[in-house]
Amino acid sequence: MSFTELTTTFANNLLPILLIAAAGYILGKTLTVDSRTIGRMVFYVFSPLLVFNLMVTSQLNLQQALTTVEYTTAVILIMGLLAFLVGKILRLERPQLLAVILTVAFGNTGNYGLPLVKFAFGDEALAIASIFYVTTTILFNTAGVVIASLGHLDLKSAILGVFRLPILYAVIIALLVKGFGIQIPLPLSRTIEIAANGAIPAMIILLGLELTKIEWSHSFRALGAGVLTKLLLGPLVGLFIASLFGLQGHARQGSVIEAAMPAAVATTVVATEYNLQPSLVTAIVFFGTALSPLTLTPLLVFLAR
Repeated sequence: MSFTELTTTFANNLLPILLIAAAGYILGKTLTVDSRTIGRMVFYVFSPLLVFNLMVTSQLNLQQALTTVEYTTAVILIMGLLAFLVGKILRLERPQLLAVILTVAFGNTGNYGLPLVKFAFGDEALAIASIFYVTTTILFNTAGVVIASLGHLDLKSAILGVFRLPILYAVIIALLVKGFGIQIPLPLSRTIEIAANGAIPAMIILLGLELTKIEWSHSFRALGAGVLTKLLLGPLVGLFIASLFGLQGHARQGSVIEAAMPAAVATTVVATEYNLQPSLVTAIVFFGTALSPLTLTPLLVFLAR
């Protein structure tokens, strides 16, 4: 793994994402931009249509999709357990421990993960990554919200919240379209394609906008635990579970990269909503994202071989 190989991989795959995210960050710092509105646009329109388009146009079959769901669930559970153990070793207080578990278990598989997989490995790996993203979204909106709520939200409410996720219906409709061999009319397919093509740029801009909300945290042990556990153990856990599942080729590439992503921006939203150490969570997201090229670049080179 030469220095030239690493720099080329970084420049071709990570740098474009970081530059667009930086543009979003500068935009958010210099102008009054409503990131919540852009987030809703991505959440309700672009993201579901991107996933739908990937599923109906790829060679991904139901068995591969189910395997990816199982893989994603295993990654999230193991990363959450590792975060718990690290937090206990460092004797973190309960709110800090829960914040670390939340940020380590749930990575930025959408705004950051999807474009990275597309640039590095193409649409077939992106189809796998999209299933990882959908599964993460569903689990985050149930288990993740319960963790963040500290008992203020009952499990039934969290589960019912899943049925308000438009991305869930995009997956169901895509499975029906593929399963029954339904031909999508050309005007509709072109509409979906246009929206899907706009999803990734919008996601990256939104990533930059969300990073403007960084708050400083004085919980240095918890901050280090959240960032380092996610960035260092995420790739190792992803590779280990991929070997257990026998993943190869695009399935391995898309899945492992998603497993290695830094903390999800969405964790800052629920942390603020439920007052779960929001300054700590936003700091973990910011520094994890900033440092992620150091671990993602060699991982990209490794997976490409």
